[in-house]
Amino acid sequence: MPDTQLFSDPSLLLTSAFASALVLSLLLKFWLSSRQIRHVARHRDQVPAAFAQTISLAAHHKAADYTLAKARLGLLELAVGSTVLLGWTLLGGLSALNQALLSWLGAGMLQQLALLAGFVVINGLIDLPLSLHQTFVLEARFGFNKMSVRLWLADLVKSSLMGVLIGLPIAALMLWLMGASGGLWWLWAWCVWMGFNLLLLVIYPTLIAPLFNQFTPLEDAVLKQRVNQLMQRCGFSAKGLFVMDGSKRSAHANAYFTGFGAAKRVVFYDTLLAKLSPPEVDAVLAHELGHFRHRHIQKRIASMFAISLAGFALLGWLAQQVWFYTGLGVQPNVAGPNDALALLLFMLALPVFGFFVAPIFAQLSRQHEFEADAYAVAQTSGPDLAAALLKMYQDNASTLTPDPVYVAFYYSHPGASERLARMLAHAPVAGQPI
Repeated sequence: MPDTQLFSDPSLLLTSAFASALVLSLLLKFWLSSRQIRHVARHRDQVPAAFAQTISLAAHHKAADYTLAKARLGLLELAVGSTVLLGWTLLGGLSALNQALLSWLGAGMLQQLALLAGFVVINGLIDLPLSLHQTFVLEARFGFNKMSVRLWLADLVKSSLMGVLIGLPIAALMLWLMGASGGLWWLWAWCVWMGFNLLLLVIYPTLIAPLFNQFTPLEDAVLKQRVNQLMQRCGFSAKGLFVMDGSKRSAHANAYFTGFGAAKRVVFYDTLLAKLSPPEVDAVLAHELGHFRHRHIQKRIASMFAISLAGFALLGWLAQQVWFYTGLGVQPNVAGPNDALALLLFMLALPVFGFFVAPIFAQLSRQHEFEADAYAVAQTSGPDLAAALLKMYQDNASTLTPDPVYVAFYYSHPGASERLARMLAHAPVAGQPI
């Protein structure tokens, strides 16, 4: 094929760009994962000197083995995911599904919703074996999975119903806006999408999360008093302090804020409270308060607003270009709307190109974590926060020796050594090991 034909045909150019980006991203992901596997395996048999007094060799082995097992499963998921992506796009899977539904239902809103639903169901079925393996084989092997098959099925039914009751109406509204709002449909759709996401921040803690977990008020009087004093000292208020029964699904521990505005809640996993001392819980909570003090949540929401606006504007333009469909292996409808096709193709193609800017957002997230750590150290105790994080690293089997390049590309939180060294530098204690 002459080069002039390639550059004069937008469809061929998009096909070439998409295929090249997919291959390049796939090679880069495999290279990064192989680096991580080699680096962790190479350091498996020796605890880093900074942690030698606090982390046992057995715990270090477990963290390395868990990291290696997840990385190897990730390689399989990467291969399957890339094959499925090719199947949906350049190999014609999405086009075939669309044509089959057109023949059955005819053109219109019902066919478009069926296309979205069919795509979600088929993708879910493809992902199911690896998801089951991760939960009931890999996580169980390392003692983390506490979920029964019955609970897993109950979660599946609930999440599916939530998808039908919430997802389908939102999808229908988006499709209607795409067809009825003229050339600026993408602006109206963006407003609806942002409003929906803000609404979720408000209703999730009280209406959605309790469908999957039980939340009970924090009853430990001493801990409750400490937490309230810390929040008052930091000028923060929340609607309540709650304990979540995370132990019924996993042995992993965590704590988080949820909600928005007056609906904010502080949530502790029961597994976390069972493992940390009250001063350590204080320090973890102070870290979360640091995110609010530095307005990280607002900054992330503002970034989401800006990025999604650009995304909707781009989709608004691409949806009108025939080469956008044909370049990604789809024959657009001649006598009916292509809005659902445009949405699905955009969702499939965007991550392939967006992957290459992911390190920028990862770096920003790590910087936010450093800022929240510094705030926590100023409000509580550096050694307490370090001890809490070490317990969480150990209990979650997080490796202390990740590959630095892998960290730079993927990690939303700093690596343990860098994070704890910087943290304790703000409040060193003589003779205190990390």
